[in-house]
Amino acid sequence: MTDDTLHPPDLDRLLTTRGLQVEGAGTGISGPLSRNVNLVGGLLGEAVAERHGPAMLELVERLRLLCRDAAQEESDARRDEAAELIARQDLDTLRAVLRAFTTFFHLVNKAEQIEVARINRVREQRAAADAPRPESIADALHLLARDGHDAAEVLALIGRLDIQPTLTAHPTEARRRSILLRQGEVAAALDRLTDPRLTPSEAEGLVAEVRNAISLLLATDEVRTRAVTVQDEVRHGLYFLATSIWRTVPRIHRDVREALAARFGAEAVPAELPLILRYRSWIGGDRDGNPGVTGQLSRWTLSEHRRDALKLHRRTLNDLRLLLSVSSAQVPVPDALVRRAEALAAAAALPHATRETMAGEPYRLLLMGMMAALDRLLADEPLEYRAADFADDLRLMRDSLEAGGLGGVARDGLLPDALVQARTFGFHMAALDVRQHSRVHESAVAGLLRAAGVENDYAALDEEARQALLVRELGVPRPLAPVGAELPEDARELLDTMAVIREAVAREPDSIGCYIISMTSTVSDMLEVLLLMKEAGLWRQVDGRVECPLDVVPLFETIADLDAAEARLEALFGDALYGRHLAARARNGKPFQEVMLGYSDSNKDGGYWMANWALHKAQGAIARVAARHGVAVRLFHGRGGTVGRGGGRANQAILAMPPEAHNGGIRFTEQGEVISFRYALPAIARRHLEQIVHAQLVALARPVPEAAFMGPTRDGARELMQRIADASMAAYRGLIDDPETWPFYLSATPIAHIAGLPLASRPVSRKGPGELDFDGLRAIPWVFSWTQTRYTIPGWYGLGAGLRAALDAGEGAELRRMAEGWPFFQALVADGRREMARARLPLARRYAALAAEAGASTAPHDRIAEEFARARAALREVSGEGADEADTPVIARSIGLRNPYTDVLNLAQIELMRRWRALDDDARRSPGGEALKEALFISLNGIAGAMQSTG
Repeated sequence: MTDDTLHPPDLDRLLTTRGLQVEGAGTGISGPLSRNVNLVGGLLGEAVAERHGPAMLELVERLRLLCRDAAQEESDARRDEAAELIARQDLDTLRAVLRAFTTFFHLVNKAEQIEVARINRVREQRAAADAPRPESIADALHLLARDGHDAAEVLALIGRLDIQPTLTAHPTEARRRSILLRQGEVAAALDRLTDPRLTPSEAEGLVAEVRNAISLLLATDEVRTRAVTVQDEVRHGLYFLATSIWRTVPRIHRDVREALAARFGAEAVPAELPLILRYRSWIGGDRDGNPGVTGQLSRWTLSEHRRDALKLHRRTLNDLRLLLSVSSAQVPVPDALVRRAEALAAAAALPHATRETMAGEPYRLLLMGMMAALDRLLADEPLEYRAADFADDLRLMRDSLEAGGLGGVARDGLLPDALVQARTFGFHMAALDVRQHSRVHESAVAGLLRAAGVENDYAALDEEARQALLVRELGVPRPLAPVGAELPEDARELLDTMAVIREAVAREPDSIGCYIISMTSTVSDMLEVLLLMKEAGLWRQVDGRVECPLDVVPLFETIADLDAAEARLEALFGDALYGRHLAARARNGKPFQEVMLGYSDSNKDGGYWMANWALHKAQGAIARVAARHGVAVRLFHGRGGTVGRGGGRANQAILAMPPEAHNGGIRFTEQGEVISFRYALPAIARRHLEQIVHAQLVALARPVPEAAFMGPTRDGARELMQRIADASMAAYRGLIDDPETWPFYLSATPIAHIAGLPLASRPVSRKGPGELDFDGLRAIPWVFSWTQTRYTIPGWYGLGAGLRAALDAGEGAELRRMAEGWPFFQALVADGRREMARARLPLARRYAALAAEAGASTAPHDRIAEEFARARAALREVSGEGADEADTPVIARSIGLRNPYTDVLNLAQIELMRRWRALDDDARRSPGGEALKEALFISLNGIAGAMQSTG
């Protein structure tokens, strides 16, 4: 008997026949991932040898083995040997070494993504009705049904979901789009290598594709040669919106339909599910501290969004045209569809001959009319055809097919997916948010009031006087600015931006998301924006009734702002005029008042534990004050990619929120390399989004009061958490406020080089490129620089001092009880432990030595090391695990595999920083200096890839 079962290609044989073996097997990672790591690593070695010669490959391998042995033996001597070997190399050789190790990490990251996708496929294959894949949508419905919810109740819960991921550009991706494309080619080939139908020849061909892509990666510039523009960032975001996000959103809706049918029967699935996902973007709208974002730039951004959406819809329509070969001679077609097809074809100026040809195929006639309409819109020709009309035409086709006996075509496949895309992305792709700092609004309003002769010194007024003045002016219909008046630059730019918003809303209402106010501290901060909107014709009040198409969103960022959020919203929601504004929004079908929480600045301000506790408290307080005033609040979480900026698993963060903050609506930012990781592959995008939907449904349907986690001593538990946060923040501020820390930071970290990296369009300092101090430095480069040096302090520092204070006060039993049952406490400890596992103080000590060479004190390093040891011991007492273990074995193994390779990059970066300091200003401007600067940029990019984080 023969075995006719198909098996995936024998990658072990392929590796052996090519003589390829690198480490991965035997490290505890899975067999398929190990083989892929071996494959890409071995092919990279071939490409390095071919490009630079065998001696270069020998050097790369020697450095890797030295750092591997140093890690295994905990030997500084081996690491010293590697550092000395690096110091002997010329710059061209070091650049080649950096390129090799950087490319390796890009490849390993792709291999890990492919492995995540493979594991999810296997789990889906093995899933059963009573044992769905964990954290899937089917799993959420299984839990809800087990709790006794029937189909109607589940549909009602789904109808409450309003999930809005928001793409932001700070930082933008460290890798160029060319690098991303090559990496995508590698990922596609690795994925296809799992196909059991491949012949040996086909498998060999795919291996050759991987090798060629790797060779091209080595031949492509890692870093940009020019500064990043906002236009670059807009195109970068649109790349992901137009590829994996565009394809994945309908997949999520299919998952919901399939789960409903499997759990409650096909009759429980409505013809059209509520929209559960919509996308927003800050890219091209966030002008806070970014002089490149102007009104004109936002207008261009909206145009690019619209153009991409129209092109994608048109491509889908063409696919539908080929599919729906439905003849009216074979299937009854409702008169409504025939009339609509003829009317749209005429309105869109479809040639008469084409209309006659398609007369017997009305579905195709309607589709061609829709295509012609989109063509006119793409050409900016006048035509009254909006996204809502487009979606209605798709609905008409769906309902007509159902009535004609083609229900399967109507319910499954291309047409329902196209309708989901039409409803989700409209003609705007992602709604653009606009953000500006409150002090800019204050200055602009002051200028307008002065120009109108209303108030010459608005800035000198107290809050009560400001509110009275703003309320009075909002009730006056006349504009403030006289015709031809010379306005200050900030006022003119803001009014230009408001004009762009007005035009966009008039053309496509969903194209603008909201207006966000950074550093909101008073009611007048909100009213100032309403006054600016009134001046631009976006806000008006007639007989006490407000009309406004835009939500105005306060952003609370610092620890003090988060603590004061409840009082500030109490004042805002209690303001009569703002109450009328909220009523106007509700009448327009926008019931949520968004409130944004800043994770980055709160962490930079108060440290890891305090920031997270302040955010947690603020979420509950905001929900409670909104409930008192009958206001529906949607929290907008300004999460970064790293734990130090609110990163970590988004679904766990949702489940850890205070129960009163769960109402189905949520927004969260997707930033920088997080966008690339979560959306580069559709399978990863689907997993990310299904986990979010799962968490939202479970949290919405199964709210558990925090008192259940905290026990009968809830108030005592909150007081304990506050004492931990206070002690943690005191330790953190003690470090960063120490006069010795800033000189240490400037000389030990590559912050000066990060400031010059063409990474994002926004400057690293709020005070300008020439003024670098702690207060002015933005949170992203702050986190980025500590990550590069392997300290990772924004993600854990102060944790030891806080927990130790509680332990020394005899609170160990209470801490252990919270660690066993409180999701928020569990997530806080797990994230901090993971960041400590990613830290590597033996390497960080070498950056401290670099600071000593520059004359800075190394006392900050000693404080960091002491706090690390304190945190490690405290974690063991609280949770039984120390900083040596990440929160999952998979992450721990990944860190262990990466460390030796990352160490080489760190040692090379230290050597390059040392060489840069030895140059005078003239030498730095010379071709040799420029080459050295580029090598430093490659090292930054490489370590970011290794740590999977820029900040």
